[in-house]
Amino acid sequence: MAQKFNGKVLLVTGAARGIGAGVARGYVARGGKVALLGLEPDLLGALAAELGDAAAWWEADARDGAQMTAAIDAAAAHFGRIDHVLANAGIASYGTVRQIDEASFERVIDINVTGVYRTLHPAIPHLVETKGHALVVASLASFSNLAGLAAYNASKAGAESLALATAQEVAHLGVKVGVVHPGWIDTDIVRGAEADLPTFKVIRGKLPYPANSTTNLADCVDGILRGFARRKTRVYVPRGVVLANWTKPLLNSPPVLMIIKRIARRHVPDLEREVDALGRFQHAHVPLTEAKPAD
Repeated sequence: MAQKFNGKVLLVTGAARGIGAGVARGYVARGGKVALLGLEPDLLGALAAELGDAAAWWEADARDGAQMTAAIDAAAAHFGRIDHVLANAGIASYGTVRQIDEASFERVIDINVTGVYRTLHPAIPHLVETKGHALVVASLASFSNLAGLAAYNASKAGAESLALATAQEVAHLGVKVGVVHPGWIDTDIVRGAEADLPTFKVIRGKLPYPANSTTNLADCVDGILRGFARRKTRVYVPRGVVLANWTKPLLNSPPVLMIIKRIARRHVPDLEREVDALGRFQHAHVPLTEAKPAD
């Protein structure tokens, strides 16, 4: 990839693993520096050590505005600037609306939507100074709905709307805000969901492209880095995810809904039984501090 980030600084939330860690590695490999934010200090520290002087890390909870503001301001002071922000912190949940408890549902919304606000709000003043660019990680789920993922679907639709509204609000300041729409990426969350809930994998396999496919992490990282280099307002990974955006009215049309309901009617009972047997509503690696209800 030709993109270079020499002299630039990227702040990444949810940086300990998956997409966040991958983008941090790619950004440094292309000459930039990274501020790593998250809730897994061992992983953050190990990643920072791997990346050397080009990286520093701060433990910060996307559910705590004071922590996020302090960490973002500290990162800007440490590096002297923030040019790019990847609002990537997010979690998924298991269980249907009638099944999942309120605290688990709220947790997804709070991290995936309000956590984006808690990232953008303190970061924007620093981006104004550099005429910078923020990308919010939404999802294919912003356009398409899947039984058993109502909280995740709602949160990613909300994250997209929040990003697009913010983009209008800061345009006159020279700041750009865009949205990343990954499909199913080969990360711990997707692998964990398919291992925890075999029926989830069955349902996904019956959906049309791109919902039935899995994209490797490297392709996702490259797409996001291209998005920063070209100051994009939309990044689709894989690019076929754009079809879900363009055909959203069709996906919600009566004929297609009939097919989806037929699939759901057959498989949702099995999905609910698997969640009950699992005994939890989140993937296994949600940090404990992130898994506590808000005070």
